[in-house]
Amino acid sequence: MSFGAIIIGDEILSGKRVDRHFAKLAGLLAERGLRLSWVEYLGDERPRIASTLRRTLAAGDVVFSFGGIGNTPDDHTRQAAAEALDVDLVLHPDAEREIRARFGAETSEVRLLLGTFPRGVQIIPNPFNRIPGFRIRDHHFLPGFPQMAHPMAEWVLDTFYAPLFHRRASVERALLLSGANSYESALLDLMETIVADFPTLRLFSLPSMSDDGQRRHLELGVEGEPDLVDQAMSMMREEVERRGIAWRWRT
Repeated sequence: MSFGAIIIGDEILSGKRVDRHFAKLAGLLAERGLRLSWVEYLGDERPRIASTLRRTLAAGDVVFSFGGIGNTPDDHTRQAAAEALDVDLVLHPDAEREIRARFGAETSEVRLLLGTFPRGVQIIPNPFNRIPGFRIRDHHFLPGFPQMAHPMAEWVLDTFYAPLFHRRASVERALLLSGANSYESALLDLMETIVADFPTLRLFSLPSMSDDGQRRHLELGVEGEPDLVDQAMSMMREEVERRGIAWRWRT
C-alpha cells in the first residue's frame, strides 16, 4: 500500500506557519518499516480539497489529512470530504459522546459541530482534548495542531496497519564520492547496472553543493534488504575504486 499526506491551511502556504506534519509522519512510517510516497499541500479552498479527495479516494492509498476539521468558517475539510464521498454531514454519536465528556454542562450546539462528520465514518480518538478526528476508506482526517494530530496518526498506524509493519528489514548505506569523475552523469552506467541487478533496492544519488556554488561531493547509495544492500554496495565500491574516484563511507 502507498501512504500519502494532505496538509491543509493557508497559513502554511503563506509561510506564516511552518509545516510540522510531513517530517513527523515520515518518521512514524519509517519507524514501522513503511514509507511516505507523496505529499500535497492545499489552501483553505473547499472545491480544491474535495477534488483532491475524490482523486485520492479513487486511488486506494492510505492518506493522512491534516487540518481544516474545526468549526470556523475557514475550516472546509469535513464538508469537502462529505462532498467527495457524496454523503451528508451528521453528528456522529461517538463524537458526540467524546465532546459531551470533554465539556459536560458547557456542551453547546456550536461545540457539537466539531463532531459533525460525513455519514458512515469512524472516529479517531484525540488523547489531547477528546475532540475526535475521523476515518473512512483508508483516509484519516486529523486536526492541524501537531500536539493532537501526531498521537492520533500514531494510533491509526498501530491500530489499523500493524500487519504491514517491518515485513522486511530495511537498511540504507551510501558512499560519499569526490573528484573529477564523481558527477552523476559520469556514473549513470553504474547506477543503471545497480538498478538492473538489484531491482528490489531503492537507489539514490544526492549531489551536495556549498553556498558559493562549488560542488562538494556526491552521495550514492541504496536502501533495502540488508544482504542485497551489502552486495550492491560491494559492487559499487569496487567499480568506484576501479575508476579512480575518491570515496568514503557516509556516516
